[in-house]
Amino acid sequence: MFDLFYPFDWLATQIVTRLLGLSIESQLGSSLHFFFYDVPKVLTLLVVISFVIGVLQSFLSPDQVRHFLQGKRTFSGNILAGMLGAITPFCSCSAVPLFIGFLKAGVPLGVTFSYLISAPMVDAIAVFLLWSLFGLQATILYVVFGVSLAIASGYIIGLLKLEKWVEPFILKSRDDYLPDDNESDLSSSALTWKQRSQEAQFQALEILKSVWIYVVIGIALGAGIHGYAPTDLISQWAGRSNPFAVMVAVLMGVPLYTNVAGVLPIAEALVSKGMPLGTVLSFTMAVTALSLPQMIILKRVLRPQLLAVFIGLTTLGIISIGYIFNSMII
Repeated sequence: MFDLFYPFDWLATQIVTRLLGLSIESQLGSSLHFFFYDVPKVLTLLVVISFVIGVLQSFLSPDQVRHFLQGKRTFSGNILAGMLGAITPFCSCSAVPLFIGFLKAGVPLGVTFSYLISAPMVDAIAVFLLWSLFGLQATILYVVFGVSLAIASGYIIGLLKLEKWVEPFILKSRDDYLPDDNESDLSSSALTWKQRSQEAQFQALEILKSVWIYVVIGIALGAGIHGYAPTDLISQWAGRSNPFAVMVAVLMGVPLYTNVAGVLPIAEALVSKGMPLGTVLSFTMAVTALSLPQMIILKRVLRPQLLAVFIGLTTLGIISIGYIFNSMII
């Protein structure tokens, strides 16, 4: 079977064995091969996927997403928000401003939370990267569980009617938030394919410029784990025999600040060392959905009580998904 990434593998092997004179089987050689193979592989995937998603995104602007969600209530609104979050390539850095804009526009609180959880965690770029690293079955389960978590958490928050814990200036500004829906829809639908391609190219380059350092750092950490982390140690504290492994992995992921493209190489290395896939993907979900910088931004618009409910529900859901995932993936 043709290996699409064989040139990267060949180049990494040549650098390690011929240029550096190391054995692939050695710890240093194994780590360097992982690094030199994954950097061009992941960055190439990131650019190509970002371009394709950018073309698709040109048909669906943030204002159109807001328009779709306005007026939606209860469970149907949460389902729509969770699904839109999964197909729109807005990471946490843009999902939080969109979350604030949705609240100002009158989108129900629970529905906005469904979008906030889904957008960075099940972003379309992440789906294709997951597929290339872990295969179709793991990717489908990740998407299903991630969107389900977003829908359920947002629905529960909506039932609890916690609007009183949103900062007053957000709710007071709703009457002044009157975007021109017709103008937004027109500008999006009137674009030519050349313009869409140019926008997608610009977006792909912008994404690459903003995240490449996190990708390289993530791959470097993954390379260190791949070459030097003792398999026995990882199996002891994060293997199937440790009933608390998923909880530990989630707690480790919260303080980290990276996007899904940066954390997936670390996840790949952990899986190669024998850590169960559910535990690794719970770690990935925690990094993307519960990152500390995101919580700091949200604290400006949410009272501590609502922030605590959001963190608690999401953490409980991610931990549950990890255990379910581990029981389903052999």
